[in-house]
Amino acid sequence: MQSFLRTTGKPRRVAALGAATAGVLLLAACAGGGSPAPSGSTGPSEGGETDTSLVIGSILPQTGNLAFLGPPEFAGVNLAVADLEAAGYEYDVTHEERDSGDTTTDIATQSAGELISAGADVVIGAASSGVSFTFIDQLVDAQVVQISPANTSPDFSDYEDDGFYWRTAPSDVLQGRVLGNLMVSDGAANVGFITLNDPYGTGLQENAAAAVEAAGGTVVANELYNPGDTNFQTVVANVVNAQPDAIAIIAFAETAQIVPELVTNGFPATGMYFVDGNLSNSYEFPEGTLDGAKGTLPGNPADGSFQDRLLEVDDSLTDFSYGPESYDAVILAALAAAQGGSADAVTIRDNLQMVSEGGTKCTDVAECLQLIADGEDIDYDGPSGPITFDENGDPTEAYIGIYQYGADNQYTFLNAEFGSLTE
Repeated sequence: MQSFLRTTGKPRRVAALGAATAGVLLLAACAGGGSPAPSGSTGPSEGGETDTSLVIGSILPQTGNLAFLGPPEFAGVNLAVADLEAAGYEYDVTHEERDSGDTTTDIATQSAGELISAGADVVIGAASSGVSFTFIDQLVDAQVVQISPANTSPDFSDYEDDGFYWRTAPSDVLQGRVLGNLMVSDGAANVGFITLNDPYGTGLQENAAAAVEAAGGTVVANELYNPGDTNFQTVVANVVNAQPDAIAIIAFAETAQIVPELVTNGFPATGMYFVDGNLSNSYEFPEGTLDGAKGTLPGNPADGSFQDRLLEVDDSLTDFSYGPESYDAVILAALAAAQGGSADAVTIRDNLQMVSEGGTKCTDVAECLQLIADGEDIDYDGPSGPITFDENGDPTEAYIGIYQYGADNQYTFLNAEFGSLTE
């Protein structure tokens, strides 16, 4: 079994450890229920009981400025739970849903506390990087695994999390590269940014700006706004006055106020570029407002058959963003528990990287579980694409989808670019 201090690369970033604990980590009982496995083992500690109950918690947006992402993410989690049950998964699986709100509230921290008390082994969420930073330490301290389907801030890669934080969405190092190259390749020599001032926004902007400049373009403006702001007249005017050919709007729900200001200032939709935080089909703009605007979204787009399966869970879905990543987060956690022989958080943590790389490829839940039962090492690839975790809990490779809006203000898929974060 792959141990907590992996031998295939540098150790996961951890909180400071004394010399006496460097070789052997004595881990306290986790809040996820059952006896935790010692680091490097394939099951519960000697004399301990195997945890046979996998409690999945979710902290995903039911309210707040990313509420439009909540339905497909919850659907992805619930579909994964159903697939595990249909495959005869050996552990009892329950799902506890909680709201994440956004960074203007403390809903997420309350939800994290409730899930810890409920004995969660794994928490799926949050969608927002800024929100995840508000409760990540709660989960680390309680030794509960966190897997976000949508966090993309580069700041998570070296966060001291004792190996309990993972994500199935790639760092914005990759999305920023694709976004910057897209704007320049579309003919933009001068680029402006309207940027949410939080870890997600500033991290994505920095990487996109670097890509613009590397491709020969010039960043002529970058205006920040803060969560909760409602007036964007000055922000938009400052960017437009810099005369950019393209403007990347790195925002959440505030986009509904930003776009009309851009239109008022005479900026064309064909020069607007959206990102995963605001690529939505729910805007109520006049027809043609977004015609020609483009956007990027990490992950392989959900294909028709997977969309149909998500619709069976929630027939009201109109957006499928991060549904595949949410599904894969649950399946990976479940496979890690099966690989390690116990459904507790420490065992899951110690086996997540192993089930994502280096073994026999499998994509079907039942197939993967059978391979594990046969003693095979597996390499799971899911509907979100290839998932190979590095020692930081980050995917090392991923697809970034490129989309374009039509006259109906609905976006459609253009193509996907595959990239590696190890290059």
